[in-house]
Amino acid sequence: MYQRMTGPTYPLRGKINIEGRDIKYRLARSHGGDTNHAVSLSFPDSTYKAALRYTFFKANRPWETMPMKWENGQFTAELPNQPPAGKLEYYILISRQEQKYAIPPDRTVVIRFKGAVPALALIPHVVFMFFAMLISNLSALEAFAKGKQLKIYTILTTSLLFAGGIIFGPIVQRYAFGELWTGIPFGYDLTDNKTLVAMIGWLIALVQVTRRDFRQARWWVVAAAVILLLIYSIPHSMLGSELDYQTMQVRTGQ
Repeated sequence: MYQRMTGPTYPLRGKINIEGRDIKYRLARSHGGDTNHAVSLSFPDSTYKAALRYTFFKANRPWETMPMKWENGQFTAELPNQPPAGKLEYYILISRQEQKYAIPPDRTVVIRFKGAVPALALIPHVVFMFFAMLISNLSALEAFAKGKQLKIYTILTTSLLFAGGIIFGPIVQRYAFGELWTGIPFGYDLTDNKTLVAMIGWLIALVQVTRRDFRQARWWVVAAAVILLLIYSIPHSMLGSELDYQTMQVRTGQ
């Protein structure tokens, strides 16, 4: 739930009062595939006009204005599809006579486009990363309880993290943004780098559990579990890939 409510790629939600009506909005900040992105806003009154205003993110280009069509209680329009890692900055402008309302009222929305990721790559990535977190926490509890299954849980956590983050993670990124790895030493992508830190932490814990006395090794497992917990608390896709519209090259760590 925390990950779904944070980070730069999850929808921006809110509401605005327009002449006594509370208008709720949900505006996407990520789009996958080669189609245009449909922007819609539920609005009960067809006497208003709406326009979708957008520009290319960090490209120093003028704003484009696209009239939105009202039908069945909704205003709709489409943002043009962008190359992988391309970003558009947009908002909705509602107007009637001299009254104008920006949605969102205090900011613009930045949406990042990406390639379509096949389910055969995405589902294993999500499943492995979820269970890596689950068994990591279980390993820490086992270490505190001085349980006999610590070595098995450590092996499981390390294996799941390797499969989800080091194997399927780059595969997902290749489909989405055209690059397998954009962390150290090739870039500053935070998702890749935090995966690398977590992997190193659990490899050290695995070595310690295999070679050292249990009473000493278990604290390495606790440390690795804490590191992974801290890493998972960082919102997903922070400092991710971004297309530079001046050079048309994908930059990382933006």
